[in-house]
Amino acid sequence: MNPLRDDLYVYSPESLLAQAAEAEEHLGYRILTFYIDGDGIPAKQPTPHKGTFFYSPSGGTLRDEHMNIVVYSAKFDLYKGLGKA
Repeated sequence: MNPLRDDLYVYSPESLLAQAAEAEEHLGYRILTFYIDGDGIPAKQPTPHKGTFFYSPSGGTLRDEHMNIVVYSAKFDLYKGLGKA
């Protein structure tokens, strides 16, 4: 077990962006993995369970496996401000 690699599964803005930089892409989403809490939300500390999430760089959203939005942040929107005059 690589402790530095496992830190990528602890939710933080930095770990989201680090995973997204190397993540597999499917239908415009980057597929990410995070530890989850009892409600299936990305956890900010290691837990016994991990979940799959879908990050949309064009909207700044992180969705769970049921496509529910669990995190939205304009700072995650890679295209924010493009196209504005």
